[in-house]
Order: sequence, then C-alpha cells, then structure tokens
Amino acid sequence: MMSFNYSDLIAVSPILFLSLYSLLILVVDASLRKPANSVYWLTLIGLVVTGFLTVNTYYASGTAFNGMVFTGKFPAFFEIIFLLSAVLSVLLSRSYLEKEELHYGEYYSLLIFATVGMMLMASGRDLMVLFLGLELMSISLYVLAGFVRRNAKSNEASLKYFLLGAFASGFLLYGIALVYGASGTTNLSTILARFQTIQGDPLLWIGAALILVGLSFKISAVPFHMWVPDVYEGSPTTVSAFMSTGSKAAAFAALVLVFNYSVHPSWQLQTVIAYLAAFTMVVGNLIALAQTNIKRMLAYSSIAHAGYALVGIAAANSLGRTGVLYYMLAYTFMQVGAFGVVSLLESKDERYLKISDYEGLSFRHPVIAGLMALFMFSLAGLPPFAGFFGKYYLFASAVTANMTWLAIVGVLASVVSAYFYLSVVVNMYFRDLPEGSVAVKVSKMGAFALIIAAAAVIELGLTPGQIVSFTEKLF
Repeated sequence: MMSFNYSDLIAVSPILFLSLYSLLILVVDASLRKPANSVYWLTLIGLVVTGFLTVNTYYASGTAFNGMVFTGKFPAFFEIIFLLSAVLSVLLSRSYLEKEELHYGEYYSLLIFATVGMMLMASGRDLMVLFLGLELMSISLYVLAGFVRRNAKSNEASLKYFLLGAFASGFLLYGIALVYGASGTTNLSTILARFQTIQGDPLLWIGAALILVGLSFKISAVPFHMWVPDVYEGSPTTVSAFMSTGSKAAAFAALVLVFNYSVHPSWQLQTVIAYLAAFTMVVGNLIALAQTNIKRMLAYSSIAHAGYALVGIAAANSLGRTGVLYYMLAYTFMQVGAFGVVSLLESKDERYLKISDYEGLSFRHPVIAGLMALFMFSLAGLPPFAGFFGKYYLFASAVTANMTWLAIVGVLASVVSAYFYLSVVVNMYFRDLPEGSVAVKVSKMGAFALIIAAAAVIELGLTPGQIVSFTEKLF
C-alpha cells in the first residue's frame, strides 16, 4: 500500500503547484468574458512561481511517494529547462496568436499541462510515472499542434502527430511490460539493484529496445522522424518552438534515467544507439540542405540535433551525461530563439516562411536580423557560442568511449549543417531588399524573449566549464 507524508508534498511542490495552477487557469478562462489577456499574465506568473519552487527544492535530493519519484538535483535541472522553454514560448505567443486571430485562454492551459507532463518524465523513478508524464505531455501537444483549426496544414499536423505518437506509445508501453516481466518491477532503482541477476534475460533487452524505440520517436531520431517536418510546419510556430525544445529535453531526461541509470547498456545496445545517432545526424543535415521553407529547415535541423545529443547516450559515460544536459539547456535557447524570430515576422498570409523571404532583413530590421544570425551561428556550432561547446562535450564523450568514428561523423555532419544555417545569414545581409517589402511590427514582449535567449546563448558559450561542473553534481 502506498503512503506519503508532508515532506513528499514539499519535495514535489513544483509539479503539484503547476498542476493545480493549470486547473485555476481553466476556471479563470471559463469565467471571464474576454479571458485571453488575463490568462496570458496568469500563465507567466505561474511559471515564474514554479521556477522559484524548483530552485528551493533543488537540494531536496532523494525520492518521494515510496520511491516512485526522484526529487531535487537532476529533475530540478530539467524542470528549469522546461519552464524556460514554456516562459519564452508564452512571451512569443501573444502577438503571434493575435495575428492569427486565435488568442484563446485554453492555449495557455494546454501549454502548462504539457509542461507538467515533461516535469513528470524527468522525475520518474518508476517507468509508469515516466509513461504517465509522456502521455500528459503528448496529448496536450497533439491539441496544440492543431490549434489553427481553420488551417488544413494544422489539422494534418495534429492528426499525423496523434496517430504516430499513439503508435510509438504502444511500443514504449509494451517495452515496459517486457522489462517488468524480466525484473518483476517497473521501479528503476530496483531494476538497477537486480541488474546483475537479470542481465542475461533476453526479455530485458527486448523491452529496453522497445522503450528506446518509443523514446526515439519523441526525440525524432532516424528512422522515427518522418512526422517532424509536417508537424512543425503545420503547427503554430510558437508551438513548434515549445515542442522542439521542451518535449525533446523531456525525452532525453527519460533516456538518461533509463539507459544511464537503471539499464547499463551492453555493447550491442550501445552500438545500436551509436548507429542511431550517426544516421540521425547525417539524414537530418542532408535533407535540411534541400529545404526552402524555414520551418521545415528548422525541423530537419532539430532531427540532426537529436543525433548530436544521442552521441552522449551512446557513450554511456559521465562526460556523455553532462554533455547531454548542457546541450539540452543550450539547445533550448538556440531553437526557441530561431523559431521565435520566425513567429515575430510571420504574417497571416504566410510571409517570412521561405528562406528567400529573409533577403535584406538586416536593412529593414537590423536587431532582429542580428539575433537570427546569432542563433544560426550557435546552431551551426561556431565558437564562441553555446552550440560549439555543447557539440564539443558530446563528441569528446564519444572519443572517451572509444567511438572516435562517431565523433568524426558528428563533426562532418556539423560542417554540412553550416551551409543551410549560413544561407539564412547570407540572405539577411548579402541580398538586396526586395521591392514592395514592408516593415513588420515586432512585439515588444517577443523581442524581449529573443534578447533573453540570445544573452543565454552567449553566456553559456562564455562559461561552459561552470555549467558542466554544475551538471556533474546532479548524479
């Protein structure tokens, strides 16, 4: 019989508070005549308060609810990433939704529900908690993907994401069932304690492989990536920003917990993950070269970045784990910033969705163009920005794990990626402003979100050693 006490509630107070707060927002949304603006500010307040609670529970490292949930350091770090992604997305969302005439309060409720699901995934000490978090996150994102109800592409994105996501969830749940059959438990700590006696059971490794398949869908690893470009293109741009950062970070938190904490990968499983990483880096970057739509380019870019982070999972060493954590933090700011620029410039008639639409942007909007260039440089992995050091730590972990070939593939893939990232910069700075182009009114709150993201990209690039030293203390 499960029991809990007051200290358990304190330890999970960020998740508990945000869950209750999401219900409050639903009530406010249903009670007011024009609730959208009020719900917008309430959402920001709730996310900031949750952030303070997360910081206050950082040192409450341990478990709660009879060992079902991790508390403190590791989950707190990822919870901060999820909250940063949510706050930046909310700051960008108001002006975007008003342009699309879709500024409804339920948008923010769904975004908060998705954030709670992500927090549960990072806190899951039990595979069933992890699964519940994944489903809460996924269902919220299915609806958000189709939020532009009158747009056929948005409807297609929602349906495609739902159908393929449900299929992937089936793989994950069946994998959990097989792991339970081999170990007699779904608790990660108990699986770790029994690992020496059950590691010869093929059910364990089949179950682990199916869990890997389910989570690979969420991180958009090849060959489970086919949904990504259509979903990112059809979804509201601010949802694409949130989806490509928060949900990816949540899935990588789960991968670290399962494959670097409870199930020590055999060399065969490490090799599978390594090849998964290599194909993901190569395919993502090569197909991105052919894209003319900037949202599809960023979608394939997101696939490639999942491959970079998978290198740390394949390495299965301390440098790989810290590299994944650092990269997820840096990637959140880079990707939200890039999608944020698109959301601020995008118009209802779908202007600024083609890379060619960015020709001469530096003449019309020099600050926005400068911020976009910074995000492109960091995504390409150019020093001294955060993206460079993130890739460095991940590739170094592969070399340490005697996977030098994987690091070489990653470096070559990064070289290829420079072409399509820098093509955006070339269009902005080395192409003439097209005739008949008009200035776009940029939201102040949206520009503020971009400045925060840009400052974080620079700061993480200037002080990478401090962040890595901090992440080493999370395990």
